[in-house]
Amino acid sequence: MATLASRRLWAGLCLGAVLLSGCTKIRDHKGYVVDKALVESVQPGVDNRDSVMKTLGRPSFASEFDGGATWYYLSRETRQFAFGQPKPIQQILLAINFTKTGDVVDVKKTGTETIASVSPYGKKTPTLGRNRGFFSELFGNIGAGGANATKAPTADNPD
Repeated sequence: MATLASRRLWAGLCLGAVLLSGCTKIRDHKGYVVDKALVESVQPGVDNRDSVMKTLGRPSFASEFDGGATWYYLSRETRQFAFGQPKPIQQILLAINFTKTGDVVDVKKTGTETIASVSPYGKKTPTLGRNRGFFSELFGNIGAGGANATKAPTADNPD
């Protein structure tokens, strides 16, 4: 009996360990790996596109609407539990603005305050029109035709 009880205890401990391992925190880093010394070395009026590319590397993305005059370097660390949604715990967004000739005009650095939370409107998208069920959609056109449905509209009778 002692061996059966010890086997059950061992199986219970193993099962508990497997179940609890799904509840661990998962930390993840996405985007640019920030080196503070390199980021601080980019100066307006001193650097240009070429020197920024050599110092910081390729940007995470460039602006689309002003011909790529702004480069963005995005770094984000997230944390999540098991199957939950990842939550940002730290973010750095570095925006470098250039002139048309390619000189650095402005360097802006922001954090998690720029993260926007977007909540969907529920499970259904609201639409305009009638709210019809399955059977009214399926059989709703029966008998809706009639004699006027076969006539083509003319200039005298637009209906």
